[in-house]
Amino acid sequence: MKRVLKSSDVRAARRRLLGFVAGLFVLCCLFVGGLTDWFQLALRSNLHSHTLIIPVVTIFLIVTERKSNNGGFCSTLWLGLPMLGLCLGGWLFGLSNQAFNTGVHHVSLQLGFFLAGVWALTLTFFGLGWVRSAFFPLAFLSFMLPMPEVVEQGLEQWLITASAQVSEMILRLGGIPVFREGQLLELPGVTLEVAEECSGIRSSWVLLITSVLAGYLFLRTLPSRLILVAVVLPLGVLRNAVRIAVIGWLCVEEGPELIDGWIHRKGGPFFFAASLIPLLLIALMLGKLETRWLSKSNQSR
Repeated sequence: MKRVLKSSDVRAARRRLLGFVAGLFVLCCLFVGGLTDWFQLALRSNLHSHTLIIPVVTIFLIVTERKSNNGGFCSTLWLGLPMLGLCLGGWLFGLSNQAFNTGVHHVSLQLGFFLAGVWALTLTFFGLGWVRSAFFPLAFLSFMLPMPEVVEQGLEQWLITASAQVSEMILRLGGIPVFREGQLLELPGVTLEVAEECSGIRSSWVLLITSVLAGYLFLRTLPSRLILVAVVLPLGVLRNAVRIAVIGWLCVEEGPELIDGWIHRKGGPFFFAASLIPLLLIALMLGKLETRWLSKSNQSR
């Protein structure tokens, strides 16, 4: 039986939506400098270029799941307005702190307060119940934030070291003599260095975001979603190691000039696409295990 909405309810919903759009427009005007810096960072940085699609994904999820987001429109002024005030106050205080007025810190500060403002506006016009039902799409916006430099450097170094170790193992399993010293791999006739460009940090980060989204869309339990996210870093290391091992094998078998071949220069997207296959298989396996566990759980009740 379909629920028939009263004309007054429809008008009230439209007013709330228009109020939210107007508030969002004002918020964008206030943060136009920070949003411009974020957009420019995404255009010039390979690591952050994916952030431009995050708002599009969020809007898509909200629109496609609007029927399931049945928390109902109920204004939460007592929570939304104080949160908006704290957001703007913190933003103004942060602008006066010179330590956060340069580089990625500046972009993260501005964008973080902007996203907090979006949450505050959502609470104000749509209410706590609706925010709960649309929690994941709203939380997904946090991937717009640039990765902190200290996290980027630490993750990049870990990926380099792990990739060099695993590629050494693969080469030895393939019968190719190899001596590793740090991130240097000495092969017959050629020496490979696993440099920052070979870390695969961007593709691993994008793969992590993909796993979070896939877990939300295709899995139903939190443990399954966490397992899917947990396999991303090992999968990223294995992907890098296989690519390095293939380059090393070609250099030994065909000649050291292949170190500058297609696989090294433009093979990244191919290996990234290949890494999506095991991620999809793991998601399907987890989905089947979930179905079995939920069916047994229902039968035992």
